[in-house]
Amino acid sequence: MKAFTRLWTVEEALEHFLTVADPKPRGREVVPLERSLDRVVAEDLTAPEDLPAFDRSTVDGFAVRSEDVRNTTPDRPVTLRLVAEVRMGELTAFGLHPGEAARVPTGGMLPSGSDAVVMQEHCRVEDGRVVVLRGVGAWENVIRQGEDIRRGEVAVRWGTRIRPQELALLAGLGITEVPVHLPPRVAVYSSGDEVVPPDHRPRPGQIRDMNTSSLTGQVARLGAVPKPGGILPDDELIVTSAVQDALRTSEVVLVSGGSSVGSRDVLEAVIPRLGRPGIVVHGVAIKPGKPTILAVCDGRIVAGLPGHPVSAMVVFDVLIRPVLEAMLGLRAELRGPRRMRARLVESLRAPDDRDEFVRVAVRWEGEEPVAEPVLGKSGIITTMTRADGYVRVPMGVLFPAGRAVEVRLFD
Repeated sequence: MKAFTRLWTVEEALEHFLTVADPKPRGREVVPLERSLDRVVAEDLTAPEDLPAFDRSTVDGFAVRSEDVRNTTPDRPVTLRLVAEVRMGELTAFGLHPGEAARVPTGGMLPSGSDAVVMQEHCRVEDGRVVVLRGVGAWENVIRQGEDIRRGEVAVRWGTRIRPQELALLAGLGITEVPVHLPPRVAVYSSGDEVVPPDHRPRPGQIRDMNTSSLTGQVARLGAVPKPGGILPDDELIVTSAVQDALRTSEVVLVSGGSSVGSRDVLEAVIPRLGRPGIVVHGVAIKPGKPTILAVCDGRIVAGLPGHPVSAMVVFDVLIRPVLEAMLGLRAELRGPRRMRARLVESLRAPDDRDEFVRVAVRWEGEEPVAEPVLGKSGIITTMTRADGYVRVPMGVLFPAGRAVEVRLFD
């Protein structure tokens, strides 16, 4: 029976691992705008033109000179001469002079000389004239040229993950090709003679593989490319061959199971054959997830995650996610999960030797969010499906009921 020679704290393990691995994007490519959703931008994208390109109305109404109607009220209406109508999608070639107005639709281009729009609800038309019943200030009900973004300004910063709103902005600017980082490729294996595929009926002593599904899902959610490799037996030669093959086409290899200290856990023996420097962390002061291996093999990453599905998912989020986010090219301030504050319903205490990551369900009591622990062993996957996130409790610390805590939300 082997034993851990040292337990690293979470911070020590992650800092050391990141220093040795030095994760970076593997390259870049240019993709069409319609294929850029969820990709990470590789350089600043600047606006090639003003948006909008002209002063435009935000309402249906009448373009006016604000000084003509500034003090207008229903008791003191102002009558203006209706001289023209703005057409959608056409250049507005005419201008307004004092005492004139023009009908304009929502989104229409304001004529020169005008600087505001009166909503049609506040006007009435009589014999070719517009009776204005309510005054407007300068640029009221108008989006000015360049008010959204001006030519030369950064529209989307490097290291930003493209969301639907960025798609809209880039489309509005006519940017139809986007330089993005190539996502890391992540091979995912489960291991253990007792593990069978999900479509098999387990015999006594066997279990279905859950980790391939959960880990490939977590990898894909981040924007990396999962490459499920199947189930490996507890055989050093087979595991060595499989991981060596995976390292030829993947930047990261994840193996769940086989990282503990049992006599049949083979990954620790395999990693020295894969490249230098090899194992940089083995054993982390985290619950669940203590038997974790983090290795760098000739510039590629190999991680041995615990076999219990909850432990594997927690370790992935805490220790693997930061590495993949760096490889994706995300800016530092955009990395990590969403977080929120909530009040604990029950007290929580971590063991004296490990930080504990407790799954919690978030619900609302009135206008206040509260976090209710979802307790259970690390082999019980429903503690994850019933939870919305988790709370980190430092080793040896008691969080009393009623305390406000940070909840790290699942994606």
